[in-house]
Amino acid sequence: MTLPGNLVPASPVSQPVEPRDAVTVVLLRDGTEGLEAFLLRRVKGMAFAGGMTVFPGGGVDQRDADTSVAWAGPEPRWWAEVFNVDEGTARAFVCAAVRETFEESGVLLAGPDATSVVADTSTYAQARQQLVDRELSLAQFLAAEGLVLRADLLRPWANWVTPLEEPRRYDTRFFVAALPDGQKADGETTEASDASWQTPADAVQDAQVGRRMLMPPTWRTLDEVGALGSVEKVMAEERSVEKIIPKLIRDGDVIRVVIP
Repeated sequence: MTLPGNLVPASPVSQPVEPRDAVTVVLLRDGTEGLEAFLLRRVKGMAFAGGMTVFPGGGVDQRDADTSVAWAGPEPRWWAEVFNVDEGTARAFVCAAVRETFEESGVLLAGPDATSVVADTSTYAQARQQLVDRELSLAQFLAAEGLVLRADLLRPWANWVTPLEEPRRYDTRFFVAALPDGQKADGETTEASDASWQTPADAVQDAQVGRRMLMPPTWRTLDEVGALGSVEKVMAEERSVEKIIPKLIRDGDVIRVVIP
């Protein structure tokens, strides 16, 4: 896989930057043409991955580790074992995944109780903006609305780390989730220039002909979920999550990405 050479520094960094914890959620639905993924095209000029097509996601907030969150589904201990971290960090990853999905797509993986999910998230529009502006934490939002975080609606998928050569680095945990019944993904975020549902095959084809730019983790993930073919099969897939750190090799005007 290759990338334009201007996406990384011309000379290698002397000391790799410590990666920041981040999360990505591959939001899926079964469409008329088969399995579809929700994709956002990041605004050009952004410091990281500007112009790239990505899944919803972002950095982990310190407040995402708040233990007061009402929780349903696999406990933080289970997630800690999956991602090989402590329970507090694992809790933060799951909460960040729910928060970022809501902020960037309007999809909320929470409900009034452990067995239900909100059907209409438009009533939480103000809270959504407050979350984006960091005026409100996820724990505060859920508590105020009497909602329970549905960790059982997420499944772990992968752990990608930005190559050592990059000036901005992220240690990103990938999750998959099905679009809850009744909810709509809108992509109303200032970080994206457009948003759409696409089959993985169409998204990859767009990248191959230059209509999209995909980073290696996004491309690989689209290939993986696309091969399974349905939300049910993706959500049932048992995954062994290990860190993947691609290596960048400059070859003239392009960068070759080597995935171990």
